[in-house]
Amino acid sequence: MDEERAELWSHRCGWIDLFVPVSIEAGRAGLDLRDDWPSRWTVTWRVGGDEVSCLVRDLAQAPVVDGGPMRWFSWRREQRHRPNLQFVVSTGRLHGAESLEESRLLLALDFAADLVDVVSQPLRLRFCTAEKKRSHTPDFLAVTRSGIWLIDVRPEALIMDEDRESFAAAAEVALACGWHYAVAARWREQVPSTLDALSSQRRPLSDPLGLRPGLLEAARQGLSFGELAAASVFPPVARAQLLHLLWHRKLGVDLNRPLADRSRVVCAER
Repeated sequence: MDEERAELWSHRCGWIDLFVPVSIEAGRAGLDLRDDWPSRWTVTWRVGGDEVSCLVRDLAQAPVVDGGPMRWFSWRREQRHRPNLQFVVSTGRLHGAESLEESRLLLALDFAADLVDVVSQPLRLRFCTAEKKRSHTPDFLAVTRSGIWLIDVRPEALIMDEDRESFAAAAEVALACGWHYAVAARWREQVPSTLDALSSQRRPLSDPLGLRPGLLEAARQGLSFGELAAASVFPPVARAQLLHLLWHRKLGVDLNRPLADRSRVVCAER
């Protein structure tokens, strides 16, 4: 079955399931990966406004996750990208994103990564290729309850050969540290719009009308989103509560299908 069309239940998925992986293997061929490469490649991060550096071989013991962004960004007229601050429920803080694609990545991490913390532009890697020395700053370092992820974000159509080389270098560093690495290049078709809809009710939401127990019970009957809302005494309020329950993974929908009234909703307990 086509992977894009197979069921992807929102209450079971991990954040890595939300995008289509791209290969960076071609970029590895140009790297200088002789046996002593961890002693020649260096990493720099920022702590309290000061830059701190170490060799890759020592990075696993370094407090990189406690640092701040390696570079800051600003807003100006006529710029092509859209920097912004994205609120992340998991951390309770605003985090910087240099583009709309990075904002989508933060939203996905917040929804499905079991996130503990995340740092934007966390470090600058200086690495060696067969021809010269280069540098690369990955987009995010995410601390999750299942491990640490070093992440780059780049639309697939914009990835050049030099980018693949940078991504391959970052992947080698992550592997040396016992971290995971990923390039978020192409989201599954329905994921961005569905997460955007669910995120509208991601913040704390009270239930003064006591609708949630009834919605959770009704979801065990395999009803659709529209049917669940219509069966409630207060359908408009029930819709907001359903979105809240879906974001917090108490209920689930198929993320490979558009979110609509006909979307089947299941209870996470099942």
